[in-house]
Amino acid sequence: MEMAPSTMAEMWTKMGSTIASFMFIWAIFRQYCPYELRRYIEKYTHTITGYFSPYIKISIHEFTGDRLKRSEAYVAVEAYLSANSSKTARRLKAEMGKDSTNLVLSMDEYEKVSDEFRGAKVWWVASKVVSPSRPMGYYPEQEKRYYRLTFHKRYREMITGAYLEHVVKEGKEIRVRNRQRKLYTNSPGYKWPSYKQTMWSHIVFEHPATFETMALEPSKKKEIIEDLVTFSQSKEFYSRIGKAWKRGYLLYGPPGTGKSTMIAAMANLLSYDVYDLELTAVKDNTELRKLLIETTSKSIIVIEDIDCSLDLTGQRKKKGGKAMGDEEKEKMEKERREAKEESNHGGGGGGSSKVTLSGLLNFIDGLWSACGGERLIVFTTNYVEKLDPALIRRGRMDKHIELSYCSFEGFKVLAKNYLRLETHPLFDTIEGLMKEVDITPADVAESLMPKSPLDDAERCLRSLIQALEEAKAEDAKKVAEQEDMSSKPIEDHGGAAATEDGVQHHENSVSEKA
Repeated sequence: MEMAPSTMAEMWTKMGSTIASFMFIWAIFRQYCPYELRRYIEKYTHTITGYFSPYIKISIHEFTGDRLKRSEAYVAVEAYLSANSSKTARRLKAEMGKDSTNLVLSMDEYEKVSDEFRGAKVWWVASKVVSPSRPMGYYPEQEKRYYRLTFHKRYREMITGAYLEHVVKEGKEIRVRNRQRKLYTNSPGYKWPSYKQTMWSHIVFEHPATFETMALEPSKKKEIIEDLVTFSQSKEFYSRIGKAWKRGYLLYGPPGTGKSTMIAAMANLLSYDVYDLELTAVKDNTELRKLLIETTSKSIIVIEDIDCSLDLTGQRKKKGGKAMGDEEKEKMEKERREAKEESNHGGGGGGSSKVTLSGLLNFIDGLWSACGGERLIVFTTNYVEKLDPALIRRGRMDKHIELSYCSFEGFKVLAKNYLRLETHPLFDTIEGLMKEVDITPADVAESLMPKSPLDDAERCLRSLIQALEEAKAEDAKKVAEQEDMSSKPIEDHGGAAATEDGVQHHENSVSEKA
């Protein structure tokens, strides 16, 4: 029996009116109903429907607990779905891939995709929870993202066991294949908006430095490489002896001796990320711990020029063990106050850092340092004698590496890299001059750098010889000036020369006054 057209039209009209009324009531309910009441109603609605629904749901959140660290399970699921969802999802988001030329597709928010495992069908949804509090200023609302897995209850044991294991394992393998090494830096604490989900910003790490191109003696280079490789393969050893899987390196030496290049070479050798930590941008010890927690394994945490970063030089005593006098204490306190005022006025409102030596020591080898694993902590300094001994003792800075002036062996490495020379008649002259003059690898490299298309290898070598001879002449001039100063008579407080006649004249004048 066919339905009359008029009856059909009336039915659709009533249905449309009912749906419109329901949507209007639902919009009013969401807008004016208190958030707590709405959550309460939704909670019991889900409970009631759960009794009749044959499906089970599992949520995997991006952050857990106090949001100190991103969930490894969430990251693995994200990688797994990014690789498998691009063929079936209708709404995708695109990001730059590893080579920075291809786009990688992944699920967009609220998108739903299906997956099959041993005959069982499951569904994944990318979703988020928006904070009920209204955002302040121009920052967007704080979001808590998560993935929701839905499956039939008859597959409960298989999905919660074998399937999730499969997802996490394959997700980690995908991350390793697509891993892009990064250089991280921290921003000042007052610039962290509420919506920002990490305290680190990053760019792709593309530094070309290797140990083969470094101006180091072969024996020293071999020692450092073996130490690094041994550390990276010692997970079971550190676990057996009950120590956190980390190692500290102190790189010290004059400016221009390759400390930053050494860090890049270490990262390239081990395929580690680099976290460049700017201590003066860290507000206090608590934020320092949060930054540590957010670092990943297989990484190098770097604090360059540690002697200049904060008041960490440990001048609690004078050299020789004598306690500081009141004048020295007052002078240091005045300098500290001036530095603090300058930071408050010129630091964009961020105030000065309150990171203490104790906080930094706990950062290096305290309980919090055991979070994660396979990490190197590297300090660099031009003046190792200024550092507090507690900061660089063994167990914190396990290996001390001095990067000094360029040796002849280091010069030969640079000559091979820059000029493709392994021998040359001018090498003997350069070797003789390098025994008499200190020159940094940076200065040697600058001399060997061709400045025009006409600069051949010999011209570059002669440029280096000229630089060495000028440095030698400058050293000789300084020695001569010091000798002249030492040979001049020393004047006393009364202005009389400290010669025999001057002393006698001074004594006579004193006796006359008496």
